Amino acid sequence: MSALHTAALPQLKLFAAAAIFLGSYLVFALGKFPGMKIDRPGAGVIGAVLMVALGIVTPAGALRFIDLQTIVLLFSMMIIVAALRLAGFFDWITRIVLTRLQPRHLLPMVIFTCGLLSAFFVNDIVCLAMVPFVLTAARQSGVKPLPYLLAVATASNIGSVATITGNPQNMLIGSYSGIGYRTFLLHLAPVALAGLLLCWLVLHWVFARGGIHDPARAIAAPAAAAVDGARLVKPTIVAAGVLAGFLLGAPPAMAAALGAAVMLITRTRDPESVYRQVDWGVLVFFSGLFVIVGGAEASGWLDRLLRLARTPGFQNAGVFTAAVAVLSNLVSNVPAVMLLKSSVPGFAHPQTGWLLLAMASTLAGNLTITGSVANIIVVERARPEAEISFRDYFRVGLPITLLTLAFGGLWLWLVR
Repeated sequence: MSALHTAALPQLKLFAAAAIFLGSYLVFALGKFPGMKIDRPGAGVIGAVLMVALGIVTPAGALRFIDLQTIVLLFSMMIIVAALRLAGFFDWITRIVLTRLQPRHLLPMVIFTCGLLSAFFVNDIVCLAMVPFVLTAARQSGVKPLPYLLAVATASNIGSVATITGNPQNMLIGSYSGIGYRTFLLHLAPVALAGLLLCWLVLHWVFARGGIHDPARAIAAPAAAAVDGARLVKPTIVAAGVLAGFLLGAPPAMAAALGAAVMLITRTRDPESVYRQVDWGVLVFFSGLFVIVGGAEASGWLDRLLRLARTPGFQNAGVFTAAVAVLSNLVSNVPAVMLLKSSVPGFAHPQTGWLLLAMASTLAGNLTITGSVANIIVVERARPEAEISFRDYFRVGLPITLLTLAFGGLWLWLVR
């Protein structure tokens, strides 16, 4: 082999790593590869395989790049939430909250119920459970469903910022940063609470002027099936035990894994019904993304790309928050977090940087319908009864996003 050819190999690998990384992130941004049916999980698999096949990372190296703590935590929380959902826990909570209220109390209760549930359980599942009950409550109360559906989407995103287990990007940040569950909660719960209040203010301001009460819409909806209280006992106790473990300082992945294992010890429920609730595509997407970003880092190409992110100016709370928000809307929040994770340890206050990354990547999801999976779930689940247009969402999503990001950035700057 000639000396020239030998010298060219690193450059070829550098080019290949850059091409794979950029191609994968193009799919993450668009949702599909143009002209083909390659979705985000598929792009994750293809990109990871190419990183190994082209020798950018070794098979053993690829496995080392996958953060097992994050995968275990995400999978375990999916199992716990699936067991709760199948037992009727979310139906029970939403029925209590939504069917015993006067119309004027419905909006704040939807906002704060979604926010509280999303803080401790994955926000996508909360949206799945809440939409049908909000539609039922709207019919019975004689109110237009649009503001309440928007409340479900935006409040679920805002509430999920409070804890490591609120959404997938927070799970990633919790694993990489080493920030404890209680520390994360103490710093970001005030952001979530203030964000929910701002969400209520914006929705009330946008919709109250036109009136949201429509007595002609009030109908007697059929009574929902009663929840079997006996089925709720074990899942509720296990979930409470897992949350207590988090708050007492147990490693989140281990606490969640123990809870998931206990949930699967059953004589009555077919485990297949639980496995069907697990979003396997998300787990595949995460695994592939770890390898793609790891390969880009190992090649040295990503370091060149992120030089700007290591400058003192980029570490300014306002600049960093705005950059994360824009990037999260371009490529989605999880890929944005993976892209920026290597720049945060170099901050003058790394913990503040991690918390800003969690806050901005989550709250930025409220900007547009496609900003988060939770928003898309609400739009699709509501479609048979209520249409939510891009304009409907954006006119509340824009002010909610700007206000919550401004408060979150200011709060974390003050308490750093």
